[in-house]
Amino acid sequence: MLVLCSNGLSSENLLHAMNKRVKQYHTAAVVVTADHVYKEKNYHVARVVGELASLNLCVDILDIDKIPPENLLAYDVVEFTGGNPFYLLHSIREHNAINILKTLADTKILIGWSAAAFVFGPTLELVNLYSADMNFPGLKDLSGIRLTDIEVLPHYEKFLKRFDEFEETCQKYEKEHSVKVIRLNDGDGVLIDGNTLEICRA
Repeated sequence: MLVLCSNGLSSENLLHAMNKRVKQYHTAAVVVTADHVYKEKNYHVARVVGELASLNLCVDILDIDKIPPENLLAYDVVEFTGGNPFYLLHSIREHNAINILKTLADTKILIGWSAAAFVFGPTLELVNLYSADMNFPGLKDLSGIRLTDIEVLPHYEKFLKRFDEFEETCQKYEKEHSVKVIRLNDGDGVLIDGNTLEICRA
């Protein structure tokens, strides 16, 4: 199962939806690779660990820049935190982790939020319209790893106030690419299990 969300399992509704799906599971990994500066010291990490622990999961913190990505296969639930989507995509490619993430999404539970929610989808083109300056790795190919064709826009209400013409830019992108982008506020999530899709609102 694949879960795309805005800022983790940060609402009661999303935690409740996940609780039903993790009852048979025991272990979880929080992957902090996307924050290339702070890594495990990112201020969201303690909250994310707490959310997973509240689901009765034993949680470790990992970074695929430091450990073989194959190690992730030992966990029942793997959650990638936010940070820089361009750096995260670069790291996943660099460490040949794409097939491992596909296996996790197909056989276990893979959660990606903020940066990872873009990377797990088909493309970074939308986030590039807003924050091209984040592409310090200099990626030319903005294709995501395409665990799903569904496109989301995290932190929607928060970024409406931060970016000029935020909604207009998204609408133009949708029209030009013939896609429908799911706007996610913090606490929202999209749960994708095979051909089943559930949008969980905070």
